[in-house]
Amino acid sequence: MMEVVLDHGAAAASGLAGSAFQFSASMVAPSCDGGQATAGTFISREFWLGEVPAEAILRISALGLYRAFINGRGVGDDLLTPGWTCYDDRIAYQTYDATDLLRSGDNRIEIWLGDGWYRSQLMWASNPIINCWGEQTAAIAELSAGGAPLLKTDGTWKSGYTPVTRNGIYFGEDYDARIEPKDTHGVEVLTFDKGLLVPHETTAVKALDGRSPITSWAEADGRKVYDFGQNAGACICIRVKGEAGAQVRIEHSEVLGPDRFFDNRNYRSARAELVYTLSGEGEEVYMPLFTFMGFRYARVTLTGQAELVAITMVPISSVPVSAGGFNCGVAAVNKLVENTIWSQRSNFIEVPTDCPQRDERLGWTGDAQVFAGTACWLANSETFLRKYLRDVIRDQRADGAVSHFSPDPTRLHPINGRGDWAGSTGWGDAIVIIPWQLYLHYGDASVLNECFPAMLGWLDYLWGISDGPLIRPPAVWGDRGFTFGDWLQPVGDNRKPRPTVADDCAATLYHFISTQLAAKIARILGKGAEATRLDARAEEIRAAFKHEFFAPSGRIAHNDQTSWALAFLYGLVPPEYETAGRDYFRRVSEETDGVIGTGFIGTPALLPAFTRLGMLDLAEKMFLNRKVPGWLYQVEHGATSIWERWDALSEDGTIYDPDMNSYNHYAYGAVCQWLFEDVAGIKPLEDKPGFEEVAFDPAILPALSPVSAWHDTRFGRIEAGWSLDAQTVTCRLSLPQGVTARLKGTEDRKSLTADGALVAPGQEVRLGKGEHTITFSI
Repeated sequence: MMEVVLDHGAAAASGLAGSAFQFSASMVAPSCDGGQATAGTFISREFWLGEVPAEAILRISALGLYRAFINGRGVGDDLLTPGWTCYDDRIAYQTYDATDLLRSGDNRIEIWLGDGWYRSQLMWASNPIINCWGEQTAAIAELSAGGAPLLKTDGTWKSGYTPVTRNGIYFGEDYDARIEPKDTHGVEVLTFDKGLLVPHETTAVKALDGRSPITSWAEADGRKVYDFGQNAGACICIRVKGEAGAQVRIEHSEVLGPDRFFDNRNYRSARAELVYTLSGEGEEVYMPLFTFMGFRYARVTLTGQAELVAITMVPISSVPVSAGGFNCGVAAVNKLVENTIWSQRSNFIEVPTDCPQRDERLGWTGDAQVFAGTACWLANSETFLRKYLRDVIRDQRADGAVSHFSPDPTRLHPINGRGDWAGSTGWGDAIVIIPWQLYLHYGDASVLNECFPAMLGWLDYLWGISDGPLIRPPAVWGDRGFTFGDWLQPVGDNRKPRPTVADDCAATLYHFISTQLAAKIARILGKGAEATRLDARAEEIRAAFKHEFFAPSGRIAHNDQTSWALAFLYGLVPPEYETAGRDYFRRVSEETDGVIGTGFIGTPALLPAFTRLGMLDLAEKMFLNRKVPGWLYQVEHGATSIWERWDALSEDGTIYDPDMNSYNHYAYGAVCQWLFEDVAGIKPLEDKPGFEEVAFDPAILPALSPVSAWHDTRFGRIEAGWSLDAQTVTCRLSLPQGVTARLKGTEDRKSLTADGALVAPGQEVRLGKGEHTITFSI
């Protein structure tokens, strides 16, 4: 039987950068392929080697997903290759050292193919899209030594059926181990543009350490449920033995209903199951090849004579290595940070998706833009997000509208009656905001240059929605300029709902944010004329916003937390209204008794706005609130990842609205950016990006003491922290060679010292490599 689990002894992929390899091989499809949702197929070739070369390199890609085997051993430990891109724009190929898999004499290579994102269902049941990028799976491969080809795909290859009898990203996988791959058919050489092939642009998806169940129980009908203690994007790996034809069926869920009811209604049309049929040949090991799930719980049904020897959750991610951590004196906050890390890992699987479990798993631009800063703090996200931006650019419409999600299946297959799935403010602004966050964190202006034309297209689209600075979005979903606004913004008691931001205000706020930021980017790129033009446009938006949304009393139109937070954070509150605005903002925030009144676009701005205005008491109270809506409510109700909705579970554990509810959605985890930059006080600076210089400016929230944080930069690790003893704050700051920290004296920090030297109010000092102690009184 072919080994189907990961062979970690095989070499990992290389070739993440550099010029593209010029394939002489052909893209070939199994002639036995029956199409989407039918039996899995492979292509194969037997070949002879007189001796094993000193180094043999395999370059390989596919239409669909592939797993390659040489002499029965898996090639590499990458998962879900060749990955997910706009396949009509770019298709990644991987490069492996295959030397240790070869032998003198007869050799055999098999490339198993799966439907993957290429042709299995995308989108939800009401608007499913299949065969999005094509109807045939196929592979291209070239094995070479010393630059000379040893083997390449062409019309002489054979094909046949794999034990994978059906697979799909949402469907899951069915595997019949009784099926032995046999060469039964030939191949078809496809007409294919090899110019689409590029080296894999980021780290391939990898498996993390497996997790054993923390508990299990049998249901009344004999099915057994396993709790792995963590909601994750993952695969189940089983060890099983029994008679040929016996089956193991594995269902997945994120949560349990009351009385431990196994509940995965929120998966909607995603079957998300594995069905493994035993070969009967001793102990068998299986982990799916062409799919993954989002789950914490697995329910196992055994049919026939089968014994489950072991079951393991194997989390997978494109960003498996942490680049930052935060810890404080409140255990629930530390758990929130851990949950955010897990949601990033679970949703950074080739594309920054909204969720890893239901019939969606799409690269929503709004989610990605609000989380981009946090993503860069918690993991090295530079190549991952840059790859994603290339798909966003490809999906951009001719009029400049940016897709709601990317890669966008609806660009090639428009959905009747729902308009174009592009152009929402707050979502399309990803094309401006994500490159900026990458520049701040990694210091490479080339990402700004690559995305700048798309930024201008987006800004022209925004201006054109209502032919001017104010944006008046239509209310009908899909009409040009439709906006999601502050998506899932809570309104409180529906008998007397709290104020929420209106679409025109939210859209105009983001119009200003992106225009002002694009002007700044133009200056960095040396595009003076564009910077001047965009500066003038930003001032038009500012004036129009003041006229439209501010009363003479200084009250903003909707007097809600989102409007105030974004307006204050981005400088849209006129100076003459700042005092009144602070009072309004405080009052509307205090009236909720500490609960959040913001949705997807308002939440990341809320606590930074409080902090900038010196309202640290409000920031502390709202952040530490345990009621719904609030960050810590979900922690105290058992969350191990970030929820999509503030009220995803009720107090009694009942699922709220399973038709649209995910328990692994990173957007609200964007608060972690505030923890690093404001609470721990490490702020990257735009004039010295990539952490060449940082501002050290911690916001002291007494309830969080002691605070510590770390972050791995291109220069090495930065560590920062502080503790409060009565009124005295003691900070510790550790900087690697190449990083400088700016520390500025302020009136509210009494007796400020840096390494024993007094720092006067208004004075700025710079701290270099090494350990530093900063003290002051509050």
